[in-house]
Amino acid sequence: QVQLVESGGGLVQPGGSLRLSCAASGSIFSINAMGWYRQAPGKERELVAVITSGGSTNYADSVKGRFTISRDNAENTVYLRMNSLKPEDTAVYYCNADILVAAHHGMDYWGKGTLVTVSS
Repeated sequence: QVQLVESGGGLVQPGGSLRLSCAASGSIFSINAMGWYRQAPGKERELVAVITSGGSTNYADSVKGRFTISRDNAENTVYLRMNSLKPEDTAVYYCNADILVAAHHGMDYWGKGTLVTVSS
C-alpha cells in the first residue's frame, strides 16, 4: 500500500544539474530517515545521501559539495539536487525510506529507480 515514486532523472551534460524527487504515498504513520542510493553499471549499489526526520544529513565522499539532499515532510517527499554532474555519476538512483505504517511497525521501502545519464 505504501509506494515511493521517483522523478527527475534523465540525460544531462557533464557540469549540468538535475533535481530528483521521491514522493511517498499510502498508509503512512510517519517517516524516519529517507535517502538516495545509486547503482552504476557493473557496480554495487551505494549510499549517496541520507536525511533523518530531524534534518541531519550524510553524504558519500564522492558527492560531497555537489549534491544536496532535502525533504518536505508535509508532502512526504525527499529531494536530491545534483550539481556539477560527472560521467561517473551515471547510475540508476533509488529512493529509500524507513516508514512506519503504524506505531511500532517500521519497514524499509524502495522506489523502482530513476536513471541519470551524464554524457556529452
